[in-house]
Amino acid sequence: MPEQGGAAPLLVLRGLRSVAGGPFDLEIAAGECVGLLGKSGSGKSALLRSIADLDPGDGEVELGGRRRESWPAPQWRRRVVYQAAEPAWWAADAAAHFHPGDEALLHALMPALGLAPEVLRTEIARLSTGERQRLALIRSLAAAPEVLLLDEPTASLDAASAAAMEALLCRRLAAGLAILMVTHSPQQAQRMGGRLFEMRDGALHPS
Repeated sequence: MPEQGGAAPLLVLRGLRSVAGGPFDLEIAAGECVGLLGKSGSGKSALLRSIADLDPGDGEVELGGRRRESWPAPQWRRRVVYQAAEPAWWAADAAAHFHPGDEALLHALMPALGLAPEVLRTEIARLSTGERQRLALIRSLAAAPEVLLLDEPTASLDAASAAAMEALLCRRLAAGLAILMVTHSPQQAQRMGGRLFEMRDGALHPS
């Protein structure tokens, strides 16, 4: 688990309001993972989508001291990547969702997540939910984000696959990635990060 030691914040929310509620105020440093708990329907996913500028919201969001409004939207969404619990796929197989320049990353990360090479050439509809979740994480990391907004990334994984994903994310945290992660497991949140919040009544409560 990374130690923050008073590091300057990378992602900053000030008075952010969305359909999830608010106002939300939060700072996340590079190399930090913040866990987000809450009942289904409490607005956790809506908050992540609002940060990623996928849903409307009011208030301020900054990355590295630069306000979100100053970024072109596609560029912001590559630097602050939202990964849904069941990510969208727009082509028949997984390989079509990656660029030729992603080959080295795929070669390194697929074995680390227990994925065989043939998974890339298998129709998306024939893959398990867990396989799609792991491939989606690689797709998210291929964008080289500074912040990763994860919505229950291990919900459909067995214990071994979940542990492999956590280990990979911890290595990325050590390299400076910041993560805000929705989870239903306080234990997972504690393994991954030093701070934990609960979404309740449209507000973030330290847990």
